[in-house]
Amino acid sequence: MKNSKYLETNGDFAMRQLTEEDLDQFNALLRYAFQVTTDELLKTGWTEDEIKYAKAPVLGSSYVLGWFYKGNLASMIVVYPMKVNIHDNICDMGGITGVATYPEYSGRGLIHSLMKHILEYMREEGQTISFLYPYSIPFYRKQGWEIASDKITFTIKDVQLPKHHPVSGMVERVSLDCEDFHNVHEYFALQRHGALIRDELAWEEYWRWDNEDMIAAVYYSSEHKPLGYVVYYIENEIFYIKEMVYLNNEANHGLWNYISAHCSMVELVKGANYSGEPMAFLFEDSEIMETIEPYIMARIVDVKEFLLEYPFQITPEDLRIHFKVNDGMAPWNNGDFLVYWKDEETLCEQVANNQSINVVELDIQTLTTMLMGYKRPTFLYEHERLKTEYYMLQILERLIPVEKPYFSDYF
Repeated sequence: MKNSKYLETNGDFAMRQLTEEDLDQFNALLRYAFQVTTDELLKTGWTEDEIKYAKAPVLGSSYVLGWFYKGNLASMIVVYPMKVNIHDNICDMGGITGVATYPEYSGRGLIHSLMKHILEYMREEGQTISFLYPYSIPFYRKQGWEIASDKITFTIKDVQLPKHHPVSGMVERVSLDCEDFHNVHEYFALQRHGALIRDELAWEEYWRWDNEDMIAAVYYSSEHKPLGYVVYYIENEIFYIKEMVYLNNEANHGLWNYISAHCSMVELVKGANYSGEPMAFLFEDSEIMETIEPYIMARIVDVKEFLLEYPFQITPEDLRIHFKVNDGMAPWNNGDFLVYWKDEETLCEQVANNQSINVVELDIQTLTTMLMGYKRPTFLYEHERLKTEYYMLQILERLIPVEKPYFSDYF
């Protein structure tokens, strides 16, 4: 597949992988589709050359597939090679981005066909799950993705900020490429379900469109051990938090002490929380404003391989479960997947669809959101997203770890 110049042709349309020679067309489609103007980029501190070559590394380190019409790029999809923590198991993940089509080519099924090839590619690469940030949730649901995490934005008035809490350490402002800052995130991500394991490409995406005023501050213990950080900027008397991560309560208190120390400079603190749980309960004045919205969507790419590596909470050797899956985009995911355990190891076989005991019937979207922990089996059963015998719900609830995904990245 990788060695084929054209994967598919249809009249004057031809599908192939993009290379660095396609950089100008790649940039032009991205900026047209996502309405990013040169003037807007210049205002955030970019130079003309930086704008042109900002996405060049993507073509070298990612898989970019496109439809060309008479040699001109018409539609494309980008797959970033990434890793994500799934209940303490680090999985290879395909990060989907750059899904774009010029309007004159819409309605021809170009993205749909690109999606099918992308799924085949990710399966070949061992990327058992895929994440994306949706521009249209209904559209991506049709392709097999489902909501997997939430973003909770909050607004806190200066008078509502937490009072000073004594801690033994202190906060220090650091450079954006500070090793301690990056190490805190790595340690956090390795122990937090759903978190992206950031490599060089992921860090580049993390900063790509931020302005030059972004600041990173790290909380250090009394032994100068980095235990947390906050990334932020201040504008128009508002303290904007891009991300706040802490490894224990000491760091949490220390970072809020630091934020509260700006109360004479700011009137509001605005930010986002990706834990899936509101923050208000932890504040003395809990009447802060919080707004919840869906954030990242996920999709299991290869059901059998994902089930084999999934860290089920219990491994009962006397249990057999049949996950009967429907996937309209990836035929290898259709069928009955028998899951059982031996010597605490998960085993999975695709069997004939003639079982009547311990069957859980569901589509790929529901299987994804359930195993990711975003929605529990009982909730999905009550809303007719899965079919099974009622006794199976208690078994599923025990098997699937109880933790909502944390995902704070954007690409």
